[in-house]
Amino acid sequence: MKNKPIYVEIPIQATIDEVWRMTQKPELHEQWDLRFSSITYLPKKSEDDPQSFLYETKLGCWVKVAGWGKSIGTHNKKDGSKTSSLHFGTDQKISPICEGKGYWQYIPTENGTTFLTQYDYDVRYGLFGRLLDIFFRPIMGWATALSFDVLKRWIEKGESPRSQYVRFIINAIVTMLFFFVWLYHGLIPKMIAKHPEEVSMLSSLTSLEGTAAVKGVGIIGVLEILFAVVWLLYRKKRHLLVLQMIAFPVLTISALIASPSFSLHPFNPITFNASLWVLSIISFLLATDLPSATSCKRTRKGES
Repeated sequence: MKNKPIYVEIPIQATIDEVWRMTQKPELHEQWDLRFSSITYLPKKSEDDPQSFLYETKLGCWVKVAGWGKSIGTHNKKDGSKTSSLHFGTDQKISPICEGKGYWQYIPTENGTTFLTQYDYDVRYGLFGRLLDIFFRPIMGWATALSFDVLKRWIEKGESPRSQYVRFIINAIVTMLFFFVWLYHGLIPKMIAKHPEEVSMLSSLTSLEGTAAVKGVGIIGVLEILFAVVWLLYRKKRHLLVLQMIAFPVLTISALIASPSFSLHPFNPITFNASLWVLSIISFLLATDLPSATSCKRTRKGES
């Protein structure tokens, strides 16, 4: 069964000419599009010839995929819309994509331009390639949608793609860090080890003793693990950061009330929680108006 083509659409408050310039000039295109690290136009024999180009995509660890492309047609319609068709491919075996075709369309609206793309490709490696594409195609669609939103914010708000991607990556790293912190502290010292100091702190702050205190620590551990999962699933990270900006000082004060001697320990609650508190504040400031693939429409009108 053949997979559906990738479709992405986004409204941009700019003229068609401006969106066309930002998407058709290689030195601008390669800045916002995650799918390409560099794009090089090749000389044309005449103005009527298709525009051929070479591209590279860096995958990290000095691994990159190089390929070719060709703009096989540009059409201007009576309503002012434009369409640019594309034929692309790569001979490198590391890429699951063998060859593909697609188009960009620019449609004028009252508030600017609707910029959309649809493309599809053939995969190599037969059945294995088709199975791999079940996971690879959604990644390509996500990367296209995220790139379109970065382009939109670059045009409308003037923030460079590099700055947007840096903030996006920082947010992703912070998300994984806090997921690990809450998961580890809920699972290891509280649920698995049932560390005596955890039990002692809870006993000092409540009337729980013995087995009840141990169970109480376990319940707190479950709540911390659930909060770790929320860090992965909840989209509005700034809400979680605000919650932590309140929670870390409270947790620090509670630990010192339960056992003032903790302040003398290496890696004690004061320095640990203060570090996470400051990181939460910095992350809150950087997480404003992040680019997101969810800003794009992913299906055509009338499709489910």
